[in-house]
Order: sequence, then C-alpha cells, then structure tokens
Amino acid sequence: MNINKLLLKNFRSYKTLELTFSPALNIFTGNNAQGKTNIIEAIYYAALGTSYRIKNDADLISWQKNEAVINIDFSRIDIENNIKIYLNKLKRRQIILNGGNIRQKNLPGNITIVMFSPEDLLLIKGSPSLRRRFLDIELSQTDIFYYDMLVKYNKITSQRNNLLKSIREKKQKASMLDIWDRQLIDTAVFIWKKRYAAINQLSNFAAVMQKNISDNREILTMNYKINNIEFAENNMENLKELYADTIKRNRLDDIRRGSTGAGPHHDDIEFFINKINLKNFGSQGQQRTTVLSLKLAELEYIKSITSQYPVLLLDDVMSELDKNRREKMLVFFKEKKIQTIVTATDISMFADLKDAHLYNVSLGDVRTAEC
Repeated sequence: MNINKLLLKNFRSYKTLELTFSPALNIFTGNNAQGKTNIIEAIYYAALGTSYRIKNDADLISWQKNEAVINIDFSRIDIENNIKIYLNKLKRRQIILNGGNIRQKNLPGNITIVMFSPEDLLLIKGSPSLRRRFLDIELSQTDIFYYDMLVKYNKITSQRNNLLKSIREKKQKASMLDIWDRQLIDTAVFIWKKRYAAINQLSNFAAVMQKNISDNREILTMNYKINNIEFAENNMENLKELYADTIKRNRLDDIRRGSTGAGPHHDDIEFFINKINLKNFGSQGQQRTTVLSLKLAELEYIKSITSQYPVLLLDDVMSELDKNRREKMLVFFKEKKIQTIVTATDISMFADLKDAHLYNVSLGDVRTAEC
C-alpha cells in the first residue's frame, strides 16, 4: 500500500497543496501550528471518512470557503486507484472511488493506515472507549462486514435506549423491546467474535514486538474483557444464549436506567507484562513500550489479512519516545519497507535519512528541503 499523490483544496490551512510521496520515509518538519498535522489528517480522513481531531466536517473547510477537496492517488497490490472527497458546508459530502460514488460504509479498507500520535500513549491508562475504538478501526479496515455491523449495532443500541426511556415514562410497553433485543443480540455476538479473534492475533504479534524492544525482559499478553456478562474466557460457543439471558434478566434495570447495560459498547482490553496488569501497576516506560509494540503489531495484523503493509502515519510522536524506542521503530519500518509519513519539529530525531523525502512546513507553505 502506497500513497503516491495528495491534492488538497481549501482544506484547513491549505488553499491549494499538491504533494508526491516517497514509498519509504516522508518527513514534514516545522514549528508547531504550521500545518503539518493537516496533511496527516487529510490522509486519515480519506482512509476512514472521519477526522481524529474534530467531529464537525465543516471545520475541515478553509475559513470563508464552502467546499474543500481531498484527492489521493494510491496503489494497492500494484493497482493504481484514486479517492476524491468533496466536503461542503451546505450539502452532504461526496466520496468518489475510481470515478464512482461510494457510501461511507464502503470507504474503510481502500487506503489502509496505522496512526500513531501522542494521544495513543494514553491507550493503556485511558478510558475503555479508546481501546475499543483502536480495535474497531483495525477491524473496519480489514473486514468489509465489520464496519457495517458496528454501525448497525450502534443504531440498534441508540434506538433501544430511546425506547427504554419511553417505557420508563409509561409511553411505550416493555414488550416492544423484544424485536430490538433479537437484533441487538445477533449484531453483538458478531462483533464479539470478530473482536475476540482479532485480539488473539494482535496479542501474538505484539508479544514478539515487546520481547524485541525490551531485550527479552518483558512478556506481553492481551485479553479481551467482556463486561457485565458471566462469560467464561475462551468460550464463545454459548455467548448468544448468555447474552440473551443477560438482556432478559437486566430488562428492569435497563428501563430504570434508560440505557443498555451490557454489550460490546461496555467492553475493554487488558494488557499484562509478565502477568502483571499494566494499567494498574506498569511503569510509564512499560506502557510506552507496550503502545509502540501494539502499533507495530497493527502493521503486521493488517498485512496478515490484506497481504500488504498499511501506510503508517506518525503525527508528532517522535519527541514522545526516547532514542532507543525511536531507533528500533525506524529500523523496523525500513526493514519492512513500510511507507511512513511523519510530522516532527526536529529533524535530528532521524538518524538515517537515506531515501527519505524531506519537507519544511511554514504557515501552510510546504517546500522540499535538503536531507
């Protein structure tokens, strides 16, 4: 997977920007608030159809403009492709893949990415929603059915919650829940099985990475934790029956609360170093090494399914890692021939600039720089 060209029009700070990328290392340097991250954000948006920085698409459009364009030429398994996304403040966005309109659910997986930003360093100690989102992004890019089922599950949960509130207020009968519960159970079990299988694979990849980065001192294991259900680990066969029983048993509590108390939206991922829970007892160094191992494992996970490495986006994360972690990470990318697009404030963080494309960014002006 390689991004070959990027064209932006009225996107964030760029009136017009056209870039070509090296299939190896691409480094955008400059002071903070100069527009480096906007380039990463545009690629991320073209891959997933959403920004990792804001929720309102209108904020991506340049000031006093009504429309923005993201246009990316990319190659996947040596086949040339193109994605164009038109953002408009006055009407719905338009997504065009190779000349044809597509819907949001068909976008993830065309350009596959792994994103690593300073916020990811909170992945271990942050809220469970961060860890669920991390897993959902990987599965959405590698399984054409997963994203669709995840959207469906979220809609069912939202509609069920609205019905629960109406029942609590005596506006609807509790028997109305039956039809939503059947749909909820089917989609939830699908999501659980996909997540559980993915965690097993990611755990194996991450364990190898952690061992290498820690010089064989640390054994990393991961566990997918299904909350609020009496679930026996490693036993997925009777999960549908268990969830159906739980939903039925919790109905009165759900009505009283006005929300669904059990399901994939409550789950978590646990990390252990040498069998010790990393969130509760791990050092900051161990947590950072684990996040790095996890990002490297994501690359291998996506390749194992798609037969090619995704594009790696590193947004201002180099300064957050010590020299040892930086060097091991960059050696890994170079050996695996992974296209990497990096933003940084200091070029001295990169020991080897051979084959790298180097750009300097200043107040939205992007210029080729000398290595």
